Amino acid sequence: MADKKIGLFFGSFNPIHIGHLIIANYMTNYTELDEVWFVVSPQNPFKEKRSLGNMYDRLEMVNLAIENTENLKASDIEFKLPQPSYTIDTLMHLGEKYPTKDFFLIMGEDNLTDLPKWKNADIIFRDYKLIVYPRPGYDGGQLKNHPSVIMTKSPVMELSSTFLRRAIKDAKNIKFYTPDKVIDFIAKKGMYL
Repeated sequence: MADKKIGLFFGSFNPIHIGHLIIANYMTNYTELDEVWFVVSPQNPFKEKRSLGNMYDRLEMVNLAIENTENLKASDIEFKLPQPSYTIDTLMHLGEKYPTKDFFLIMGEDNLTDLPKWKNADIIFRDYKLIVYPRPGYDGGQLKNHPSVIMTKSPVMELSSTFLRRAIKDAKNIKFYTPDKVIDFIAKKGMYL
């Protein structure tokens, strides 16, 4: 019997912002999940490496953003796995490391649409539940009706890390887009300039 239901929220979190936090908070309050783990990816196979902030800085920003939050955790599990990291490998690794936990995948409708292209997508659909949040301009298509897919009505966020990086570069004020401690960390490190 699983002791806890853990939602895995994969991402670059480059940087983390309130959209990520609102979704994670929604997942622990309105779904069967007990916890959400922010799985900071060292390198997404579909993203260019040079546009990514240092993985330890991105992990630290997640930790700053969620400190004093019981059911939200930051995970560096993918830092220790071969790169580029594939979701299926991470899921297998976590299953071995925490055999009593039940892992769910949290993803946006945009990712659900692309999921069939992922490595071992058939195994992901077969062995895991996918908790999907709406994304503007996407409709999950036929996959919405897959027995492993749980669609949620979480708030729709149009905010993106790209928007934040551009705002920082253009010297705009990013207060309220991400927690103050994250803003201070970015400024101190001179990130995204």
